[in-house]
Amino acid sequence: MNDAFKYIIEKQGISNETNYPYKGVAQTCQNDLNPSGHITSFINVPPNDEEQLLHAVAKQPISVSISVNQEFGSYKEGIFTGPCGINLNHGVVVIGYGTSEDGTKYWLVKNSWGETWGEGGYMRLQRGIDQTEGLCGIAMIASYPVA
Repeated sequence: MNDAFKYIIEKQGISNETNYPYKGVAQTCQNDLNPSGHITSFINVPPNDEEQLLHAVAKQPISVSISVNQEFGSYKEGIFTGPCGINLNHGVVVIGYGTSEDGTKYWLVKNSWGETWGEGGYMRLQRGIDQTEGLCGIAMIASYPVA
């Protein structure tokens, strides 16, 4: 995530999704589009601490690295409880959190794979498990931009 934020700072901004929509296929980066969002720096959330991540998410969306596998890729609905490891290989945005009617705590995660994946492009990922890294390593590397 930090490399992405450094790129945005270096290029003095980034285009929005309307001007540069997600296509779901490999393509050449179009880095000459007019930027619509600018940042000056970024802050890292203390690693391996879901409580710190919770406090950060309460203020704004947080970029995180996670471990995805076939089960993650096949997610359709409900609260995802794994299995997944901590070999970080994908980036998502945590936009919120909640608790289900049965008391299961979860993170609300926005993925980049389009609206046909998961719950309209989102996932509810179990939180508060007995693992400092969090499920799929969600608490290992988290950061957010500063305008």
